[in-house]
Amino acid sequence: MAYTTNANLVLRLQFWRAWLTLGALLVLFLALIGRAVYLQGYQKDFLREQGEARYYRVIKLEANRGTITDRNGNPLAISTPVQSIWASPSDMEPLHASQLALLSKALSVPLEELTRKLADTKRDFVYLKRQMNPDAAQRVLELRIPGIFKQTEYRRYYPAGEHMAHVIGYTDIDNKGQEGLELTRESMLAGKAGSRHVIRDRHGYIVEDVTGVEQPKDGQTLTLSIDQNIQYLAYRELKKAVEENGAKAGGIVVLDAKTGEVLALANMPSYNPNTRAKLDPARKRNRALTDVYEPGSTMKPFTAAAAIESGKFTPLTVINTAPGSMTIGPNTVHDAHPHGALTVEQVIQVSSNVGASKMALSLEREYLWEFFDSVGFGTPPHSGFPGETPGRLRPWKSWRPIEQATMSYGHGISVSLMQIARAYMIFATDGEIRPITFQKLVAPQPGRRVISAETAQALRKMLEMATQPGGTARKAQIVGYRVGGKTGTSHKLDGGSYVNKYVSSFVGMAPISDPRLIVAVMIDEPSAGKHFGGAVAAPVFSQVVAGSLRMLGVPPDAPTQNILLPEPDVPEIKEET
Repeated sequence: MAYTTNANLVLRLQFWRAWLTLGALLVLFLALIGRAVYLQGYQKDFLREQGEARYYRVIKLEANRGTITDRNGNPLAISTPVQSIWASPSDMEPLHASQLALLSKALSVPLEELTRKLADTKRDFVYLKRQMNPDAAQRVLELRIPGIFKQTEYRRYYPAGEHMAHVIGYTDIDNKGQEGLELTRESMLAGKAGSRHVIRDRHGYIVEDVTGVEQPKDGQTLTLSIDQNIQYLAYRELKKAVEENGAKAGGIVVLDAKTGEVLALANMPSYNPNTRAKLDPARKRNRALTDVYEPGSTMKPFTAAAAIESGKFTPLTVINTAPGSMTIGPNTVHDAHPHGALTVEQVIQVSSNVGASKMALSLEREYLWEFFDSVGFGTPPHSGFPGETPGRLRPWKSWRPIEQATMSYGHGISVSLMQIARAYMIFATDGEIRPITFQKLVAPQPGRRVISAETAQALRKMLEMATQPGGTARKAQIVGYRVGGKTGTSHKLDGGSYVNKYVSSFVGMAPISDPRLIVAVMIDEPSAGKHFGGAVAAPVFSQVVAGSLRMLGVPPDAPTQNILLPEPDVPEIKEET
């Protein structure tokens, strides 16, 4: 039987439709080829980065920050390993409420804060908790929540606490120096971080190291000139004096007279660098280096030294200070007590403003300015510490006679406590001044001569006289040692005018026969009934130097019954402020 084709069943596709369909498929095919060429040729780096972001990670390996020690190797700043917990939200599945609750409890982080941190799924790194105890961090990992990891970091610890705070400073949570030597020696202490290149699975777990691990390079050890025992003693006595005298603040500097090394530096008020939360900026100020004050009568030895070096005076030159006052234009300079005729030695011993003024006015302004400049007034002490102040020493051409006179006894000139301590080095070293350093030295740095050895020795004698009967600093005396120094009491400036507030100070050295220590003490605004430097600051010097000389093993240079205090009914010798 033969089959025939039904004409109604024949598909008659129009010719143009076939070509349209074929053309559309061809355009799509070419678009795919073009897109592939574009991505492979022009977007290769981008695609590689996107791929690596999903499986490849560079893990930072923290370097151990260098240890800071005192001159005897006692640790002052050390780094302890801690763990930080971090997450990769982009690799995590949404957590159940029960998982979030367990994680929040283990981290001791509020649930709302934790939820917020994990909500941004575009991020592949976010800290959940920094610097945790290693045991606590391990308990977090035992929850076995995908995308949660730990990272080893280091937390800075300061064994000396507030006693050493203004010298050492502190670091932030990222272990970067923020204050003190932690800041200025950052490059030395920080070291260099290492790295580890790894491949992760889709849950964020490390499955393979891609390259060798680049080990971190730990920071270097910094050995300071500070003696921890002397530092503790200095801080304790300063704190006691500030509290007993109801003072606003205080500072103390202890220098090795032979090398210029800083053996101790303390300020009040202080702070605990181990507790960095909500630190009062006023407590962080290193007043001994950053604050200035008018030094008062502690400037008089420099006036006397300049006068002797000029050749116009000798230690025994007589100066008439009667009647205890001196008029210069519309101004008058006063002494606390009228003394009549005084030698230069006695001017320093009894702290005569009139005697100091007459010496200064007999000198050329330029010469006196150059002398003050030569001992470092008006320039920073360059100890390498942040925020050092240069103080204030105005150009000599602008000096009026009254200003030349008042600067001779420490008014109209501003210094830091470190500046005045360093300047006294010329009396302790037979006329030389050396650089100040906070790092332990192998050998003393070269000095620069400022005055002759004869003048320096003459001034040491005057400074010793100031601590003996008839002087203003009898409370600076020490059993078994000869000491020398000068008291200072100055009114404070407020809004350009002197007010009834004081800065009490004392700068001295011991033993006077061969000075080993220079100690400068400043008490700001004592308000408990005493304000003269001899009554407020000199006792601090006595206690600190007595203990320090014993610690250093310096042999006594005087009989053990050498202290000569006045009778109770003898009035205190005061200096005019």
